[in-house]
Amino acid sequence: MDLTSKLYPLIIHLPLIFIFSLYYKRPWLISAISVLSSYLCCQAPRWFGFLAGAALGSRLADHIFYIGSVFLAYYFLKRYVAGSVRQLMEKSHKSCLLLGGVPLFYYLFDYITAIYTDVLYSGAEWAVQFMPSTISVFYFVFVILYYAETQKQANLQRERDMLDAQFRLAQTEFASLRQLQQNAASYRHDMRHHFALLQGLASKEHIEGIKEYLRTAQSDMDAITPLLFCESETVNLILSAFATKAKQAEIMLTVDAKLPDSLPFSDTELCSLLSNALENAIHACEQIADYNKRIIRLRMYSKNNKLCIDLRNSYQAEPIFHQGLPVSQKQGHGFGTKSMIHIVEKHGGVFQFSTKDGWFIFQATV
Repeated sequence: MDLTSKLYPLIIHLPLIFIFSLYYKRPWLISAISVLSSYLCCQAPRWFGFLAGAALGSRLADHIFYIGSVFLAYYFLKRYVAGSVRQLMEKSHKSCLLLGGVPLFYYLFDYITAIYTDVLYSGAEWAVQFMPSTISVFYFVFVILYYAETQKQANLQRERDMLDAQFRLAQTEFASLRQLQQNAASYRHDMRHHFALLQGLASKEHIEGIKEYLRTAQSDMDAITPLLFCESETVNLILSAFATKAKQAEIMLTVDAKLPDSLPFSDTELCSLLSNALENAIHACEQIADYNKRIIRLRMYSKNNKLCIDLRNSYQAEPIFHQGLPVSQKQGHGFGTKSMIHIVEKHGGVFQFSTKDGWFIFQATV
C-alpha cells in the first residue's frame, strides 16, 4: 500500500494527462493543470469523509461519505464552475498558469510532506504554515494579474469594436459615393431631354432662359460629377469627395495619383484608408487660422509593383507621438489612425508617421 501511494502519480495522474492530450487532443498545459485541479478538488470531499468517519468511529463510513461527496462535488463543479474555468484556461497561457499555480504547489506539498516523508505529521512549523502562506500569495497575485488581463482584453475588444465601426462607416461612405456616380451617369443619360428643352427655348429666342438653364445645369453637373485624378474609379470617387470637403474648408488640396494596375485593397478597405488619412489631414488644417497655410499634398504612385502613399499636411499644434504613432488627446479619437494601421499591416505593408519642416507626413507602402 505504501509503494502504491508513492507510485500513484505514475499509475493514475500521468496516464490521465496523456489521455487528455493524445486522445482528446487537448493542449499539454491544460491537460496537466486539469489533473492537478481535480486532485485539489478532491480535498473537500476528503474532509467530509474524515468528519463522518470520526463522528461514526468507522473507517468504512469515511470511505462511503468520501465517495458520495466526490459525486456531489463533481455535479456542483460541472454545473457551476467548469465552464468559467475552461474559458479562463483557454484565454491565454498566463491565465492557465495562474489557475494552475495553487493546485501545483498543493500537489507537490501534499506528496512531499505527507506521502514521500512524514514532515507534515511531525508538526514542523514551516510545513504547517507553508500552504496558507502560498495560497495567500497566489490569491493576491492572481487578483492583480487577472485584473490587468481583463483590462487588456476589454481594451482590445473596445478597439476591435471601434475598428468595426470605422469599417462600416467606410462601407456606408463608399455606397454614397457609388450613388453619386450613378446620379452623374443618369444625368448624362438625360442630356437629350436637356438639349430638347434648350432647342425649344432657342426656337423662341429666349436667350436669358437659355443662359439661366445652362447655369443651373452646370451647377448640378459640378455637384454630382466626380473629378478625374487617376484611372481608378474607386480612388476618383474618394478623392472627389474629399476635394469637395477641402474646398468647403478653404484648404488647398493637391493630388498626384499614378497607381499600379492592381491594388492590394478591397474597395471598402481603400475607402477606409484614404478617408481616415484625408479626414485627419483636413481636421489638422482646419485648426490653422491663416487660410493660405492650409495645405494638403497627396502622392500615390507605384514602385517595384507596390502602392506607395505619401500624404502631407500643414498643422497648427505640434503633434504628440507615442511609440512612433500620433496620439489624440481628445476622448474617442485616434481610432481612424488605428484603422489605417490595421489595413496596411493586414496586407503585409509598412507605414510611418513623422513631422518635418512644418509638415505632418503619413507614408505607407503595400
